[in-house]
Amino acid sequence: MNITIEQLVRMIDHTLLKNTAVKKDIELLCSQALEYSFATVCVHPFYVGICSSLLHRTSTKVCTVIGFPHGMHKTGAKVSETLQALHDGAQEIDMVIQVGALLDGEKDIVWNDIRSVTDTAHQSGALVKVIIETCLLNTDQKIMAAELVADAGADFIKTSTGFAGGGAIASDIHLLRKHLPVDIGIKASGGITTYQSALEMIEAGAQRIGTSNGIHIINELKNTLA
Repeated sequence: MNITIEQLVRMIDHTLLKNTAVKKDIELLCSQALEYSFATVCVHPFYVGICSSLLHRTSTKVCTVIGFPHGMHKTGAKVSETLQALHDGAQEIDMVIQVGALLDGEKDIVWNDIRSVTDTAHQSGALVKVIIETCLLNTDQKIMAAELVADAGADFIKTSTGFAGGGAIASDIHLLRKHLPVDIGIKASGGITTYQSALEMIEAGAQRIGTSNGIHIINELKNTLA
């Protein structure tokens, strides 16, 4: 697959989700995102307001995480967290499903969790990506999750938080793509640190890449084109 620098930068969520991140780190993240024209910056809810101010009226959007990283908040808490994030300026919401409920086969609980956050976000025009934590699921559970995400009306499915001991792998992207409608995107995240690993995910069917190594990935692509 041939991909241009312009195409790749618009697929990257420039991410900083360490709990040790301080204001100057967030300011640098936004500065880098503007320099490279990344699709979004992805930060904890605490920093959404700062990012919204720094990125106002630019092509880089503000993405935040809800129910992160384990997903085991009650749905009402996730909705409240989403409302606050939207108020602060979030334009994209990456929510974590109730993983335990999925493992128990509690489809209604998982669907309602996703739908509640999705409806809340969509009322403000925000896009929703649903993190299913693929490294914790077997094949049948991954398929179940894909079907629930699509049926609940979310915009993307996302593989991983990066905090559960595993990240995106191409075979999971292939599997999810096979079981998702064409209008539901896939965000690959967790362990994507090189241009080759990003390209592998895109070739498998991902439309968005979540990574803290976006600059390195783009510079590697530039070197291959030099």
